[in-house]
Amino acid sequence: MNAQDAPTTGDDGGRPDPFIDPRTLDPERAVVDTSGLADDEVDQIVRVLAALRRWRESEEASLDESRRTMQLGPTDMRAMRYLVVLKGRGDLATPSGLATHLGISTASVTKLLDRLEAAGHIQRQRHPTDRRGIVITLAADSHLRVREVIGRRHGRRFELAKDLRPDERETVIRFLNRLSET
Repeated sequence: MNAQDAPTTGDDGGRPDPFIDPRTLDPERAVVDTSGLADDEVDQIVRVLAALRRWRESEEASLDESRRTMQLGPTDMRAMRYLVVLKGRGDLATPSGLATHLGISTASVTKLLDRLEAAGHIQRQRHPTDRRGIVITLAADSHLRVREVIGRRHGRRFELAKDLRPDERETVIRFLNRLSET
């Protein structure tokens, strides 16, 4: 089967994507074994992979837009999300906790906090019970912006998952967990 005859993935104007469809990517089946599968089964699998690719690209674009809107780098944005979560749980955010969460050194956290503080996103305050320690608090407007940027997207995803039946959710969970292990 040549690329013209291969089924489409449904997202590219009718042309098959040779980087997803194993019939064009690996026609000798050296890497991807499609034996025993009917063409409609391969088509469906290709559609799953194409949908995953579209979701990944959409997620990357959304994260890029969030970082541009907030004028933050990827690690800075992860730090802001962490601070929002701790605030939501009623927990105190400390530099050492942030370092652990981000998997970076405390020296790197200090530089990160300097950037966030200079941009007006956070404040550092004395720890309420440890005179030597500090806690990190989000500036109110930054907290609202992060919740707006990330929260709305999360809310839409939650609604989509809520619309699935419990057995469908379990199927998605199993699939994504197995996919994460590849």
